[in-house]
Amino acid sequence: MKAKEIRGMDRGLAVEKMAEMKKELIKLNAQIAVGTAIKNPGQVRKIKKALARIKTIQHEKVGKHVNVKKPEADKKS
Repeated sequence: MKAKEIRGMDRGLAVEKMAEMKKELIKLNAQIAVGTAIKNPGQVRKIKKALARIKTIQHEKVGKHVNVKKPEADKKS
């Protein structure tokens, strides 16, 4: 899932998609824990990245993404 697609979603749809992805990730993690060979091992990584993208974009929309400024060096006048 690309960031452009996520930005186009409304908040409710993004939350639903996130819940769906979390359920799928839980299923895959359970299969890995049991020792069952999963069809696509790279799917776990893709899901984790997509979840992180959704969360990041949600924080950007809400305005909680704050740029922290570095303190300026002491200037002698």
